[in-house]
Amino acid sequence: MFRTDDGPKTAPIQEGEEYEVKIEDVGKEGDGITRIEGFVVFVPDTKVGDEVKVRITSVRRRFAFGEKV
Repeated sequence: MFRTDDGPKTAPIQEGEEYEVKIEDVGKEGDGITRIEGFVVFVPDTKVGDEVKVRITSVRRRFAFGEKV
């Protein structure tokens, strides 16, 4: 059987980048959640509907963390 993917995909964002985003959801820990090019980003101290500028602080394999600027 052959695999159709090319292994782990890289995140479409990098630490230090800044984005204007809208918070779409809230995670289990209470952090706001937004998506950048479909990639999940957790942003503390935000709530659903907030439109904020965020700086990416940490990028993991399937999600990232950001902070309000």
